[in-house]
Amino acid sequence: MTRETLPPFTEKTQAFQQLVAAVQCCDRDGVALNADECFDRAHTLLKTTVDAGTAVYVIGNGGSAAIAAHIVNDLVNVGGLRATVLHDAALMTCMANDYGYDQAYARILATWARPGDLLLAISSSGNSPNIRAAVAQVHQNGGQVVTLSGFKADNPLRGLGDLNLWLGSRDYGMVEVGHLFLLHHMADRLRVERESS
Repeated sequence: MTRETLPPFTEKTQAFQQLVAAVQCCDRDGVALNADECFDRAHTLLKTTVDAGTAVYVIGNGGSAAIAAHIVNDLVNVGGLRATVLHDAALMTCMANDYGYDQAYARILATWARPGDLLLAISSSGNSPNIRAAVAQVHQNGGQVVTLSGFKADNPLRGLGDLNLWLGSRDYGMVEVGHLFLLHHMADRLRVERESS
């Protein structure tokens, strides 16, 4: 896009507000949840990991990996979670080299994930095979999964989590920033709860 074809700032801001306000959520069975129900369930999943001392893994590719790394700061610092990303360069390239990039996260999680652990799986398109393989691995290991995706309403990641959040846009920037906003909201709820107790 050239500078001349970008919409005015206020138009883009309004589009972002509408996108986030229209987040769609469903459970593993495809049952639609309203936003309040969705974030209540997300809060329960995160709070359960705090109370049980289990781990939270956050994964993504490219910009979504950067979002994963960013939100781990908040999950640890203000949420009190044992949260981590899995894209350490040496470990990730080892797994990708030995098993293929589509299995890299899954191979790590096959060793690390335990029953009661939680995976936050972020993919703007929902099409990344390595993210979908990781979701399957965490379920196999007895954990739970929250997915965040965008683009097509029928993307393959959207129905794989125990809780699935979807943003209806094909604009990478809007979806990525939207995912970060949604994740910040989850972390902020933990912070508020900790501060009030």
